Amino acid sequence: MVVKKTDSAASSDKRPRVLVAEDEALIRLDLVELLTEQGYEVVGQVGDGKAAVEQARELEPDVVVLDVNMPVMDGIAAAEQIAGDRITAFSQRELVEKAREAGAMAYVVKPFDASDVVPAIEIALARFAEIVALDDEVATLEERLASRKAVDQAKGILQETLGMTEPEAFRWIQKTAMDLRKPMREVAEGVVDHKKARKS
Repeated sequence: MVVKKTDSAASSDKRPRVLVAEDEALIRLDLVELLTEQGYEVVGQVGDGKAAVEQARELEPDVVVLDVNMPVMDGIAAAEQIAGDRITAFSQRELVEKAREAGAMAYVVKPFDASDVVPAIEIALARFAEIVALDDEVATLEERLASRKAVDQAKGILQETLGMTEPEAFRWIQKTAMDLRKPMREVAEGVVDHKKARKS
């Protein structure tokens, strides 16, 4: 299964719109029911990867959930074609690695239930939001990579020293950057530099 956050990001006051692609009808129905019960709006469901790509382009969902092994086109190939390759996947290690190369952010292994699927989707949405926030801030690939590296280092430091969760650490960096009217990279580098200064 692959979960992908598209560019039409759902606002916080709106239920995320989901497209489900799963070739096994019973699993697909279970997944649709599970997602609906958890407050997601399922806008479409298909049984193969090619149809998933077509429906994703037509419906512009916020999240696309894809099975890895599907007819016509597998979930990884479909995910690569669905708007930007920022995805969350599930399967064995080899498939997870392939999904990660296509932009994977997390994975869930079958059989699954709400306690597996919902956190994976929420992590994917949170990570996508982080990427969008950073991408909006910087222009070049080199700057993007440097910013992400600095933010990841700073998040790790905040988690270790202040006991924050990863999303809390990111929000702290983001809010501090907004409050100080500075780029997130600058705030993150400040956190890293402060830790180095304390060590020396």
